Amino acid sequence: MNYRHAFHAGNFADVLKHVVLALVIEHLKLKATPFRVIDTHAGVGVYDLSAEEAARTGEWRDGIDRLIGVDAAPLPDDVRRLLAPYLDAIGRLNGGARGPLYPGSPRLALELMRPSDRLIANELHPLDRAQLEIELRGDPRAKVLGLDGWQALRAVLPPRERRGVILVDPPFEEAGEFERLAQGLAAAVDRFASGIYLLWYPIKDMAAVGTFKRRLAMAGHAKVLAVELRVAAHMDRLAAAGLIISNPPFRLEEDLRTLLPFLAARLATGPGAAATATRLSSSQ
Repeated sequence: MNYRHAFHAGNFADVLKHVVLALVIEHLKLKATPFRVIDTHAGVGVYDLSAEEAARTGEWRDGIDRLIGVDAAPLPDDVRRLLAPYLDAIGRLNGGARGPLYPGSPRLALELMRPSDRLIANELHPLDRAQLEIELRGDPRAKVLGLDGWQALRAVLPPRERRGVILVDPPFEEAGEFERLAQGLAAAVDRFASGIYLLWYPIKDMAAVGTFKRRLAMAGHAKVLAVELRVAAHMDRLAAAGLIISNPPFRLEEDLRTLLPFLAARLATGPGAAATATRLSSSQ
């Protein structure tokens, strides 16, 4: 419980995670009926990229800054269209101008949700949870919990709306997180089979990642995508991350095949940058 996302906010892995989350929420909004966003490891809600923590690592400079920083090249039209929900939400958070604030997934979700939609933001770390409660206070759509993320996943499913997206973004501080991700998805699907699940993971141990994906492929889930972004071939620090997307919305895979090559090229920090979207379920 020592992980603090403030040191990593806005990096390439956040860009991938938040772009996909924004696209999923936009898909859910195509129907008039309400939906619920569930974030099991929510963080603080908003991060100041000019603060000491972000300045110490500077990871955001190779993430969000490469997309919309003062020196960033214009976005291609097809990419700009797909990134618009994500980038417009960041703009609104900063009063319509380029600024230092970067939304964590709870704030990004609220920026995109409608008045009838609901958010459950769970955060175990007491300091981060206190800041999250302050950040979301006054928004009737949001509820903050302080459970272990895996307990929260069991406690809040199925949502009353029977529609929604569940983001599971553990800190990977402890051994066995891939095992917990696989078990957590299986248990969650048993409770809420129609939910859209986003499971974030770092790519450091290739053997562990491979075992994890093979386990999901054998689990028989209806449809599962593994979306991965590598910004360089080096392994001395985090240079690759992925998202498992269970029950991906219609057209999301097509949209990602437009976005992923662009993100790999724009966010590359060295040779070996690449991005892929791979179907895992044998039934697909």
